[in-house]
Amino acid sequence: MTNRPADDWSRRGRYRARHADAAPQDDDPYGWDTAWDNQPEPVPPEPEFSPWGAEPPSEPAQPAAPPTGRAGRNLPAAIGIGLLLGALVVGSLFFYRPLFLLVLVAAVGVGIWEMVRAVGPSGARPPLVPLLVGGAMMELLAWFFGPDALAIGLLLTVLAMMVWRLADGPAGYHRDVTAGTLIAVYVPFLAGFAAMLASPSDGQWRVLVTLAAVVLSDTGGYVAGVFFGKRPMAPTVSPKKSWEGLAGSLLATAVGSAVMLYFLLDIAWWWGLVFGVVVSAASVLGDLAESLLKRDLGIKDMSHLLPGHGGLMDRLDSILFAAPAAYLLLSVLALPTA
Repeated sequence: MTNRPADDWSRRGRYRARHADAAPQDDDPYGWDTAWDNQPEPVPPEPEFSPWGAEPPSEPAQPAAPPTGRAGRNLPAAIGIGLLLGALVVGSLFFYRPLFLLVLVAAVGVGIWEMVRAVGPSGARPPLVPLLVGGAMMELLAWFFGPDALAIGLLLTVLAMMVWRLADGPAGYHRDVTAGTLIAVYVPFLAGFAAMLASPSDGQWRVLVTLAAVVLSDTGGYVAGVFFGKRPMAPTVSPKKSWEGLAGSLLATAVGSAVMLYFLLDIAWWWGLVFGVVVSAASVLGDLAESLLKRDLGIKDMSHLLPGHGGLMDRLDSILFAAPAAYLLLSVLALPTA
């Protein structure tokens, strides 16, 4: 018999015990030892190879995700970028007002670039150069010469774009010119009303109350929508907007505008209520208009230029509609101070 380890002999004993009734008492006449000896050697399982040794490596620690809001945004980045943009606008208004014109021209240029980029996947190729040049020209004309000059600037921009596009041939001409005209009206033309708001001697206060009204509208709508929102206002365009949120926007903006216009522009509080309601309604319409445009283009944000916000146009959508409404009302309600 071969020599075997102790654990093999114990297995042999268990083998004999199971067959005790059949096994004879003499010295292995039936070859039990031989049968056991002919059993194959037990082969222990080979350990799995691991470059880290016997213990498997632990999963690497994942960095904690930044806190996000209900819309899935990076809240710290969104708040930081928002404060930075607000400081830039307010600082230019109160430190040296012509700097606001430069900030506005830069914002219009970025907005035009984002819009041209956004409509690209749909097949439209509006000419970027005449839109950028015409957009800057419109802001300058609005600042120095008023609404008539702004309208002339829009006409010149569209004509220049049509002529520029001729060089690319007839294929898609109508589509590209239509998209370019939409961009020219949507971004630089509407932004021109912000330039006209800032151009009077008390322009910094006019711009400030308009921006504050837009912020109040967004904040009031958000709070009311979170706590009371039940009935969707435009489910196919912006599912998170509710009629209760709209009521919160109108109420917050009306009350806040009544206070601001009374103390900053010496306008009766009841006209401040009217101003707040109109600006808030225009702000909500601007938000819905861009949401509709983005859904039609199949995109979530106009770009990823601003962390936590998306694109600059995602922040200007409400302001672009609110600025003409504020300009028209303040042109009637407020007289420029000396």
